Amino acid sequence: MLARRTLSRIMLLAALAGCSASSGGPTAAARDAAAAPVPSATPIADAAPDAEAVARAHHALDRLGFGARPGEAERVAREGVDAWIARQMQPATLPDAQLEEALRALPSLSMSMKELITAYPKPKPMPAKPDGAAEGDDAKGRKPAAPAAPSKAKKAKARPGELDMDRIEKPGVPAAKEDAGKKPRQILADLSAQKVMRAVQSERQLQEVLVDFWFNHFNVFARKSQQTLYTLGDYERTAIRPNVFGKFRDLLGATAQHPAMLFYLDNYRSAAEQGATAGAGAGKKPAKAKARGLNENYGRELLELHTVGVDGGYSQDDVRQAARALTGWTVNEPAADPAFVFRPAMHDTGAKTVLGTALDRGGKGDGEQLLDLLARRPETARFVARKLAQRFVSDAPPQPLVDRLAETFTRTDGDLRAVYTALFASPEMWAPEARTAKTRKPFELAASALRATGASYDGSPQLVGRIERLGEPLYRCQPPTGYKDTADAWVSTGALVSRINFGIDLAAGKIQGVKMDTRPLAGSASLDDSEALVDALSAALLHRAPSAGTRATILAALKKDDAVDYQEPSPTQLPQAVGLLLGSPEFQKR
Repeated sequence: MLARRTLSRIMLLAALAGCSASSGGPTAAARDAAAAPVPSATPIADAAPDAEAVARAHHALDRLGFGARPGEAERVAREGVDAWIARQMQPATLPDAQLEEALRALPSLSMSMKELITAYPKPKPMPAKPDGAAEGDDAKGRKPAAPAAPSKAKKAKARPGELDMDRIEKPGVPAAKEDAGKKPRQILADLSAQKVMRAVQSERQLQEVLVDFWFNHFNVFARKSQQTLYTLGDYERTAIRPNVFGKFRDLLGATAQHPAMLFYLDNYRSAAEQGATAGAGAGKKPAKAKARGLNENYGRELLELHTVGVDGGYSQDDVRQAARALTGWTVNEPAADPAFVFRPAMHDTGAKTVLGTALDRGGKGDGEQLLDLLARRPETARFVARKLAQRFVSDAPPQPLVDRLAETFTRTDGDLRAVYTALFASPEMWAPEARTAKTRKPFELAASALRATGASYDGSPQLVGRIERLGEPLYRCQPPTGYKDTADAWVSTGALVSRINFGIDLAAGKIQGVKMDTRPLAGSASLDDSEALVDALSAALLHRAPSAGTRATILAALKKDDAVDYQEPSPTQLPQAVGLLLGSPEFQKR
């Protein structure tokens, strides 16, 4: 009988996934139904705002944040969406004491790069075995001890793509002294936990969305090397976060000079090639640079991904010239106290031209001039404008909107706050077709699910592992492109089934560190009335009526089948309905 129940669940998942995967797009009637808001199940003290104001507030919370918490859209609607956006644009004025207190449980977050290297030392390599040692002998040639008797309770291994809980510590808890090899992993565990905690708990929702956006734009892969692991938290904290509301040139310069980026794209190794002159100065003879050689990695990504874009009109020679301008931009004390330093002895002092402009300031000034040039190129304005419009409006943003944002970028010398203001005030941002037009990435899905249900999260690693299984391991996008923000990267039948399973497990309390009370979501609906329950939960979680297919599928799952003799307790109506709605095609949209 248990097999029949498993088969029923598989059929249910397939039905829900099919609601989204089998269709080329919603019909006009379906779009109209999806756009029609339903009253919130959360009671509010003051007179309820009109339905359109609540729908607009939900759209703002979905795009400028990670979704609404219970009752939040009604509060934003009463305040006025424009007033809420104005406050979000000034994050320093928004108190966030509750989040700050929670983050204190993750001590590695407040450590400097130097302190992390000391507190979480790189594991020492195993000593070489003596000559003649057999396979399996230890470093002194001793035979291994006889294996212990297997435990009756065999511990399950982590599934593919999931964090191995035996190899990573709980947030904020250092590894045992005798197991120093595990300790550096704690840095990534804490960093990943704080990213989710901020998205779920922070009152500064727009800031967290922008930090995620710009980190992907200037991506650094945590596991490129031990150095990137030690420097990544500081990179996000000091290079990305303080600059997301400032000038693009400042953000570009902060990332270019941070040890994390210098390690990740190998610019810290880049030096004038053998025979090129370096270190020349007034009254001094040119000295030959060390034969490290030129590394073009950062110069290429600086042009292709950070500024003008792949269609920005640059050539391979421009890449090479940019890399030459950045020689000598390196890291001081990389293994002890990493910090940016310019080393004249590594710098290529020859003539350089990028995109038709001569770089002639000399020394470190060559690199600064290059960044000035790229930050002010019209191609950069268009590239950044399109990416922002794609993140906040639609996967294929209207060209007139992109053009206006690019003009604002150019006119204000890359003032990002001015570009955001123009974007959030645009009619395209609030057009009916823009609502629920974007697909949530796995990280966004997890954060929005916790916010929508009013759940709490204590930083335990299992939730981070589930986000990884959904396809987005945090801080571990290996290519410099960062994670894509378009549906084609995330939507497939297999991915949708995984998302449904995630929703079901989340609502059932099967994810460690997440506490959720599903009862308030049902409002006054009777738990014995499946139709009323689905309607109430749809209002609370989807903020609109579900599609007919989704509603029918969930009602079928809740229908009691007396003919089936379950050999284990069946889930209650409420958590099962909540989980299926969190996994529904409608909840995947924002």
